[in-house]
Amino acid sequence: MRHPLSPSTVWIRAQGGVLSILSLLFLLAHAPGLEAQTAPEAEARFQEEIESLLSNPAIQAAFAFLERTDEETMRDQVELTEIPAPPFGEEVRAQEFLARIEALGVDEAWIDAEGNVLGLRRGTEGDRVVAISGHLDTVFPIETDVTVRMVGDTLFAPGIADDGRGLATVLAILRAMNEEGIRTRADILFIGTVGEEGLGDLRGVKHLFRPDGPRIDAFISVDGTGETGITNMALGSHRYRVTFEGPGGHSWGAFGLANPAHALGRAMRHLDEMGHLQTSQGPRTSYTVGRIGGGTSVNSIPFEAWMEVDMRSESQESLQAMDSVFQSAMALALEEANEIRRDGPPLRLNVEMIGNRPSGDIPPDQPFIQRAIAASRALGVEPQLGRSSTDSNVPISMGIPSMTLGGGGVGGRAHSLDEFYINRDGPFGIQRVLLILLAEAGVPPTS
Repeated sequence: MRHPLSPSTVWIRAQGGVLSILSLLFLLAHAPGLEAQTAPEAEARFQEEIESLLSNPAIQAAFAFLERTDEETMRDQVELTEIPAPPFGEEVRAQEFLARIEALGVDEAWIDAEGNVLGLRRGTEGDRVVAISGHLDTVFPIETDVTVRMVGDTLFAPGIADDGRGLATVLAILRAMNEEGIRTRADILFIGTVGEEGLGDLRGVKHLFRPDGPRIDAFISVDGTGETGITNMALGSHRYRVTFEGPGGHSWGAFGLANPAHALGRAMRHLDEMGHLQTSQGPRTSYTVGRIGGGTSVNSIPFEAWMEVDMRSESQESLQAMDSVFQSAMALALEEANEIRRDGPPLRLNVEMIGNRPSGDIPPDQPFIQRAIAASRALGVEPQLGRSSTDSNVPISMGIPSMTLGGGGVGGRAHSLDEFYINRDGPFGIQRVLLILLAEAGVPPTS
């Protein structure tokens, strides 16, 4: 059965291979750990479900509305991007996002204790809750110039794609549903989360999924661009700041004191040797020393030396095993450094966890993933399943049906000052997210 798709959707079907490749390359380059694989065929019942939704006049009207109001979507993306929002500094952007949700219309809207923005749109039955979310924060410090520049067809600004596009997508979907009067069986939560990036450590979504948090039965994170990816697998990570501390002193006069920098070197060596053995077999696992520092001058024994370590694995068990190797390597380095000191007190070791993201996966045969696969193919794109580190990590690790999707268009150079976004058939990506959301939330026949 062929559907009365819009002109840009028809163009996407014809050019899908080109855009799929562009989007996939962007995801591979800028979503660390993502391993794309072609999705299996969806079961017939889910294909039929999607066909029925696509024939719904209200949904067809919403698709057309998203195209007509693309300039408004882009305005949201630009204006929200131009509000600085580093992790732990998202308040101003959160207030603006809340104001826009309230202006579009929801039944309730609020900012929770962690700083997340939530807007509740009640369904006709209310026995389930589906959430759709973009993250408010960026990786950039508060003083970063986030002014959006347009060069030809390309928008440049830190955070313009990650996750200015996600926030704009959430608003566009709410706008379209309200305009066309689309009701859903399930309640829908429209969310802007805090702390997705870096040392934010998913604090916003962890707060949402705390034991006494709001009910969420299924979760969509819209993060970045593209229209082919379905991230149903979570890449877990542990991050530590390691500090060796001692009295410090003159490089000549105090020679013989335990040296924190030397201990740090031993720690890196042991981590590398022991980590190599640990990661040579089993599920894919990684480790790296990403930052080091310490000392006051070239002719001083430093009073402290530090490093930050990142470990990742597709398996929670393997991640924990690598963590144990790391802990052993640090303890061994401390022991050796103290054994060879000739004078003064022993070194002290401080190991502080600064990041903990869980692993997990939602299997392709789970109904939510099946709906996403069926919706993608019905719209003429080849869905790619993948693994990455996003807000979806937390609910995925809990077994809650969850995924991360792109918000359409093409982007690149994420987490850099020259990050860019090209609105190449951007509405199509939003249409796909809307269709997947409605399939999971359920649309009564009268809508």
